[in-house]
Amino acid sequence: MKESQITGVLTPIFAQFGLELEAVEIIPAGKRRLLRVVVDGDGPEGTGPLLDDIAEASTAASDALDRADVTGAAPYTLEVTSRGVNRPLELPRHWRRNIGRLVAVQLGEGDTITGRIVSSTEDGARLDLNGETYEVRFVDVDRAQVQVELNRPKAARSEDEEG
Repeated sequence: MKESQITGVLTPIFAQFGLELEAVEIIPAGKRRLLRVVVDGDGPEGTGPLLDDIAEASTAASDALDRADVTGAAPYTLEVTSRGVNRPLELPRHWRRNIGRLVAVQLGEGDTITGRIVSSTEDGARLDLNGETYEVRFVDVDRAQVQVELNRPKAARSEDEEG
């Protein structure tokens, strides 16, 4: 089972569903293997793919892998997942899809700042740090990760949640 062959088979399949292939991981699990595929996409509101989109794409991906015979003879389990909050923000589209979310940013000079993404371009993002605006250029970022918030600000909640 080779990641490059699997990527070649899956990339066009996910593209049909408006999804981008982010990563392919092959993890030994006894006599089986876990084939973990990470996808991302804009979704209907530009903030990432919906669970239904991933489920449909997962079925199509499984069928394509079976037809292409790139997984070898050993049994495997296919897991298709979204990026989630545990993966770092590495590309401008990751930042764009997380506008409104809290992010911790480790800068090249060693400082770490935490703020809410207000806007994003191809070169950088604007963060709100407790009412202060901070411009961060992506070339200055060593690592950035979305922070889990149990109580989102009211502006980020839907009307159903406020009910």
